[in-house]
Amino acid sequence: MTRVLVTAALGTTGSLVAESLRTRGHEVTAASRRATGFDWYQPESFAAALAGARAVYLVPPAGDPEPAEVMTPFLAAARSAGVRRAVLLSASPAAPGAPGVGRVHRLIPDYFPEWAVLRPTWFMQNVLTATHPHAVSIREDGVLTTSTDGASVALIDAGDIAEVAAILLVGDVSPNTDLVLTGPEALTYDEVAGVIADVTGLPLRHRNMSRPDLQAYLGRFVPAAVAERLAALDRIIATGSQERVTGAVRDVTGHKPRTFRSWVVGRRGEFAVPAGSAFTER
Repeated sequence: MTRVLVTAALGTTGSLVAESLRTRGHEVTAASRRATGFDWYQPESFAAALAGARAVYLVPPAGDPEPAEVMTPFLAAARSAGVRRAVLLSASPAAPGAPGVGRVHRLIPDYFPEWAVLRPTWFMQNVLTATHPHAVSIREDGVLTTSTDGASVALIDAGDIAEVAAILLVGDVSPNTDLVLTGPEALTYDEVAGVIADVTGLPLRHRNMSRPDLQAYLGRFVPAAVAERLAALDRIIATGSQERVTGAVRDVTGHKPRTFRSWVVGRRGEFAVPAGSAFTER
């Protein structure tokens, strides 16, 4: 039995990683600012979180443009505390050493003898997460709004990411490499909207915008800097670079990743339309 520190333990993947580890019989220290006072920006919070841990699931601080600077003191503290294995949540476009989380990726092997970096594509959960612009756009306007120009992306279920992470955190062998995690199929956002409409009965459609128009649109829901970043991410999809489908989930877990249709079917009720939404006004 291994004690694992899970950061962002109330988040989309962190909560699922913690659950998966407990199901497998391992001890979990679930760290988050809200629940336990763990704070990337407060080094005095590190010792309590790291006590007894031999592995750590790392989710970089949300919204920080230079997470490597923030996380380096923690990585050093974790190594000193006896942590031997780390699994970092990165993103498919973030190559090792690239600005942002890519720089954290480059640091990980320097601090831990056993490690993995997970580089998932876009989460299926984005169309339901209460504050994500995709979900807000669906609720507020009855459309799924992107700037992807008809390109495809192999959306992945956060549950599959969490299962991969849990296995790599406590498995007998550490891969000591990065893994690009994808769903089993690449879909355009026209197809994504079509699946949701078919399964739920909602008259949902996809609307494509230019990058400047999308940035202005997103500015209704999120701060300007976040709107700029999200619009830039859509343009990454528009290049066609996120259409690839990998076998990494199956290689680690032994099963295929979940399809988007299966995921929507399992959450059909969560797409319930609130009174006063764009759907109820039609």
